[in-house]
Amino acid sequence: MYPTLKLAQLALHYCKENNIKHIVISPGSRNAPLTIGFSNDAFFNSYSVVDERSAGFFALGIAQQIQQPVVLVCTSGSALLNYYPAIAEAYYSNIPLLILSADRPKHLLEIGDGQTIRQENVYANHILKSICLDEVALEKSSIQFNEAIQIAKEKSGPVHINIPFDEPLYNTTSTKYNFVKIKKTPKKTLLNETPLEVDFLEKFAKIWNASSKKMILIGVHYPSELLQKQIEHVLKDSSVLILTETTSNIYSLNTINSIDKLIIPLSECELQELQPEILVTFGGMIVSKKIKQFLRNHQPKHHWHIDKKRSQDTYHCLTQHFKISIELFFSQFFFLTKNVKSDYQKKFLEIKEKRTQKHQNFLKKAVFSDLKVFDVVLNSFPKEKIQLQISNSSIIRYTQLFDLPTNNTIFCNRGTSGIDGSTSTAIGAAFIEKNQTVLITGDISFFYDSNALWNKYIKPNFRIILINNSGGGIFRFIEGPKSTKSLDYFETSHNLTAEYLCKMFNFEYIIVNNLLDLTEKLSDFYKESSLPKLLEIQTPKETNDIVLKNFFKAL
Repeated sequence: MYPTLKLAQLALHYCKENNIKHIVISPGSRNAPLTIGFSNDAFFNSYSVVDERSAGFFALGIAQQIQQPVVLVCTSGSALLNYYPAIAEAYYSNIPLLILSADRPKHLLEIGDGQTIRQENVYANHILKSICLDEVALEKSSIQFNEAIQIAKEKSGPVHINIPFDEPLYNTTSTKYNFVKIKKTPKKTLLNETPLEVDFLEKFAKIWNASSKKMILIGVHYPSELLQKQIEHVLKDSSVLILTETTSNIYSLNTINSIDKLIIPLSECELQELQPEILVTFGGMIVSKKIKQFLRNHQPKHHWHIDKKRSQDTYHCLTQHFKISIELFFSQFFFLTKNVKSDYQKKFLEIKEKRTQKHQNFLKKAVFSDLKVFDVVLNSFPKEKIQLQISNSSIIRYTQLFDLPTNNTIFCNRGTSGIDGSTSTAIGAAFIEKNQTVLITGDISFFYDSNALWNKYIKPNFRIILINNSGGGIFRFIEGPKSTKSLDYFETSHNLTAEYLCKMFNFEYIIVNNLLDLTEKLSDFYKESSLPKLLEIQTPKETNDIVLKNFFKAL
């Protein structure tokens, strides 16, 4: 059963030709031709998610895991505006999405017809490609549609295809239309990526080989076995200090994996010793504000950023952008470099070791608080590999203070650093991931995205750990908000719990508010069950910021 409208069949045809299988549909009338086509074709995996904002992040979670485009389908009007937060996140996080928005035909636009807005190019500032199909020009539309898919794949980001449909919308046919054959681009691999010229690289290798203080800072990165091995090779050079964030998915005892713990207690003299001659950065957004402040105030002579897509001058001292994948860059660069004798790495790894000891001593005596909860939770994971999804704001910052198990993969929406879709993203990622997915979230982030639970694709092994400190705890730690006499407007104080949401959406609900109960409930929290589970941990609002400040003093 095919839709009778040719533009709907065109969309189906080229999605299938490009092996795009996952289709997230939000119910509506104007998008009926697409809904009928995708849902009646066994090639596609179609999902119905009512709330477009949640649907956008659910699709993003799937695409995050498979690293291939996922289709979003919505009706006309304000529906597609609700995708925008997810689209902005996909744009900055390099996640491929294919947005198909149904629209009214041109003769019904701007005349007062219902459910109609100016849809063309509505995502102008955060989209890789935006087109509007035309049934009169089918061949041109075919070429444009396929080009948009290739851009989403090659540049890893969102593209928008607006499709006007005239009524009738629900008619079907057994006739499948023919469309022009379009040449497809090969799948992205290191083998079909163009290497840099060796003569060009040699100039930078000479600088590298003459420097005794080289820092590599790694932001958000998809797990990569090759990159992990390359990092282990780089660490053999004692003049290289590697700083990793939780979201880098790089693990080594010889990296600085808790940047704030290292930097906050350093004296000005030590900061000057830490100042690198060369800074190499790659990966996505950096969470640590302290490393940003440090590198802006103690700028390296050379800052090289490695990224196929965009240049990030985060520290206002960028000297070179290598437009290439990090794996290929290292594969080429290693042949031109040599190890340099230096105490740069050793000195700061020794400081890291001292910080770790002080960290452990403080946590042994710490009272029940957000910090202590993270200590217990992050040490409670099962031995089996899990996927960890982290929400934004204070949750990701607390996570960065701890050493996480090396067998887990970790994700967080750091493209725009918003709280708006953390749960929806985690549910989408969990649906694809074979291993158990655990979301750690704060209360404001959780309640803000509570429609995420209105989703029939939540697996029984999905787990949510909700840390409820009654609203916006991060604003008590930041000095500014307290001095404004407007703390209530920053914090969003509340007395909400997740109990009734869990009843409505069929989650097993557990609540604790002390250390003994937390330890007991975590003992079987991850075990197999017939329902997904949510563990709500209520922490003392008035104590959390005091404990965290004392922690940094203790370091």
